Amino acid sequence: MPQEAISDRYELLEELSHGGMGDVWRGYDAVLDRPVAVKLIRQASVTSPQLAEEFAKRFRREARITARIQHPGVPQVYDAVLDASYERLFLVMELVDGVPLSAYLDPGRPLPVSWAAAVAAQVATVLSYAHDVPVIHRDLKPGNILVARDGTVKVLDFGIAAILRTDVTKLTATGSPIGTHQYMSPEQVRGGRITPQTDLYALGCVLHELLSGRLAFEAESEYLLMYQHVNAAPTPLRQLRPDVPEALEELVLHLLRKAPEARPADTQEVYARLLPFLPPPGREPGAADAGPVGAPDPTGVFRHPFAPRARAQAPQPGGSAPTAVLPGAQPVPVPARLREDIKEAYAHSDALLEEERFAQAAEVLGDVIERAALALGSESKQVLALRRQRAAIRLLGGDYRAALPEFDALADAYARIAGPTGEQARACRAQAARCRAELGQVTDALAALQGVLNVVRAVDSDVSEEAVELRHNIGMLLLAQGRAVEARQVLEPLHQDMCMVFGPEDEMTVEIAEALAVIRLGLDGSAS
Repeated sequence: MPQEAISDRYELLEELSHGGMGDVWRGYDAVLDRPVAVKLIRQASVTSPQLAEEFAKRFRREARITARIQHPGVPQVYDAVLDASYERLFLVMELVDGVPLSAYLDPGRPLPVSWAAAVAAQVATVLSYAHDVPVIHRDLKPGNILVARDGTVKVLDFGIAAILRTDVTKLTATGSPIGTHQYMSPEQVRGGRITPQTDLYALGCVLHELLSGRLAFEAESEYLLMYQHVNAAPTPLRQLRPDVPEALEELVLHLLRKAPEARPADTQEVYARLLPFLPPPGREPGAADAGPVGAPDPTGVFRHPFAPRARAQAPQPGGSAPTAVLPGAQPVPVPARLREDIKEAYAHSDALLEEERFAQAAEVLGDVIERAALALGSESKQVLALRRQRAAIRLLGGDYRAALPEFDALADAYARIAGPTGEQARACRAQAARCRAELGQVTDALAALQGVLNVVRAVDSDVSEEAVELRHNIGMLLLAQGRAVEARQVLEPLHQDMCMVFGPEDEMTVEIAEALAVIRLGLDGSAS
């Protein structure tokens, strides 16, 4: 792994996969403060200047062609970096959080028909956009089909695809066919002309495996496997799994025909024939539709097309409670090595924070939080402090959606440990409220801020630093909502208190005075 950043921008953090054309790393974009995937073509692949030039040409083509496939099922290409020495070639692209299709495959438990059809339909859609460029994937297989957490299917690694032109064979003539033997079409085995029907054959192999749990062809050697692709008839699905609909079996057999011209005309035809097996909008999954436990559901995009983002799930009553450190209990001693790791994580995170690399600063803390929680308990003092710092960093970086559930959980944890009126529980509830305001949940945010303020007034002064901050937040949030009369009722007494305690020149005092001036002049159109 290179120690220096690629182009002074992209850092390689963790290897995700190891493939024939190259390795894929989880990376970090220091300019835009976001995670990325970086495909690194291994140096071992470049064994001569001529081969280096071929890889460079193929690489440039890969970057440009993949970027032209405009579909959410193809990870976005952000950047392409070619080392001047030709020894390192990098493709920077969208990092997708999901599960490879290969993880679903189990000979003892084939997938529900609706799941298999949903995956195949989404892949067919992606291929339709690629074939229109025109781009042929050439290596479609479960390992490079990924189901994202929202059920969207992503087709990875169009890197060995090439535009259908006469000079393409010069770029791919390396002495061996491109593709994976279990999903390789007869024309690929023979070294013949590649067409979009080549991808349809591979899709047939994938669909056969999804529905039966078994490869379309199996053999003890690559030679025998390739011989079967060219000469042997596939086993009809209903002989392996009787509940497969006859029309679906016919589609798979059609996709697996030996001659490319004998297969379906295009991906649009394949999609149309899959439609009867897709769940209609609004229908909830039944018992027969239950897929692998905890796996993303690829049928969801058809059941709820263009659905809004799912609401954050509140903790369920009676669920498993986190490990707590009860008041009066003896804290668990921190192992020396873990103590040093926590110290280093704080220092590293702080340094990243200084550079406004918020996402990476939060990630550094996340790495040590898991280990600390296992060793000390998820609600130990040290772990809660780490979690609170991570939530604060997410808030600073504008990632309110990730910060909100963390602050809510922290508030509950501190309430269990020191009581609901404790200072740390109050602070976390206030931060959660600020996240809600940023996410547009203004009514809930105002109610939460007022609730915290009521507690502060009961245990402390109305002009304490905490109370002043809460009153200021409430007043400005009301003003932003156009509720000028209510905002004035909050801000006028606050301004009087601020002048008396902090003076009229204090920065917050001046800000409140300016807000009151706007209200009195009726500049927002709602004041009387």
